[in-house]
Amino acid sequence: MKDLGKEIDDLSKESLPDLIKLRRHLHAHPELSGQEYQTAALVAGELRKTGWEVKEAVGKTGVVAEMGNKSGPVVGLRVDMDALPIEERTGLDYSSSIQGLMHACGHDLHTCIGLGVAKVLAKNKFTNSRIRIIFQPAEEIAKGANWMRAEKVLEGVQALFGVHVYPDLSVGKIGIRSGTFTAAAAELEIDIIGNGGHGARPHEGIDSIWISAKVISGLQEAISRRLDALKPVVISFGKISGGNAFNVIAERVKLLGTVRCLDSNLYEKLPQWIEKIVQNIASNYGAKAKIKFKSIAPPVYNDPELTTLLSTCAKNFMDEENIVYLENPSLGAEDFAFFLQDVPGAMFRLGVAGDQGCAPLHSGYFSLDERSLELGIKILSQTMIMASKTPQDI
Repeated sequence: MKDLGKEIDDLSKESLPDLIKLRRHLHAHPELSGQEYQTAALVAGELRKTGWEVKEAVGKTGVVAEMGNKSGPVVGLRVDMDALPIEERTGLDYSSSIQGLMHACGHDLHTCIGLGVAKVLAKNKFTNSRIRIIFQPAEEIAKGANWMRAEKVLEGVQALFGVHVYPDLSVGKIGIRSGTFTAAAAELEIDIIGNGGHGARPHEGIDSIWISAKVISGLQEAISRRLDALKPVVISFGKISGGNAFNVIAERVKLLGTVRCLDSNLYEKLPQWIEKIVQNIASNYGAKAKIKFKSIAPPVYNDPELTTLLSTCAKNFMDEENIVYLENPSLGAEDFAFFLQDVPGAMFRLGVAGDQGCAPLHSGYFSLDERSLELGIKILSQTMIMASKTPQDI
């Protein structure tokens, strides 16, 4: 295993300069979810250069690469490619060239980690198995995984691995957690319907803005007083719209928010629970309410054995003290979870904070330390090889 680690180390360093150039190109040319046409074409071209069998337009704009024994077990790696509708404010020389669009979640680095693993594995022998690398579109809208599942991208896969950048950890560190890794997530839309009127005579109307404020505070209070504090639920509203003039009682207000929960059983009950609370508040003040609860993704569950394999392989490239065993799961969401409904898998956090720290994900100031690219490639290359070996090979 140490000899393999040395080989991977050498191969990773050899490909790193080109991969950093590619990453900067991708960062400067981001593409929205489901529109990753140029990114996919670049990825497919790079993969073909190193001898991989490539399928394009899988799950709309996804790319799938395969290599190895066609009759052997299949081990998969998934990386995502899409950017976000965020204005970049980093001031980097290779900042986004497209106004209002940015790789603010590190998917450009994920893509290059996938390409780096492909370069390493193309020069390593794993004759008893088959490796499949999945370059997924549309993770940010939680649709790409299901697009690819519909095209049977996981057929034959026995284990699947993934990675996500993590600004809370310094470059050179990784975060590992067995079991529940991320939360279930949903989109919540609430319409409060009252009656308009003159702002000077609010008693003559039904003020939907005031009632909406009651709904927002009422839900937060109910979470703390009506739900088990050991099973956290987060409801955050990101958009409120309603009203037409400063002196007119608004007839209608729309609230848009997100719901996060770690407990699957509780998550299934939340739509009915939210419906009851909102309807009670609205009716108490003479208004009507319409509630839509749209599930986005289930929790990511890391298979314990595959998580152990990840941490074991990581120890070949880093000191034990730099492997952080995360005590708590994240209330963030990942559509990697949909893949794990079909096959066992594991994802880890890759530290990307440089000497000056790192802005949060989904921020216009997010800028990661590119030194993290090499470590991501090494860990996943070794993990893929070890996961694909039979007991006789090891």
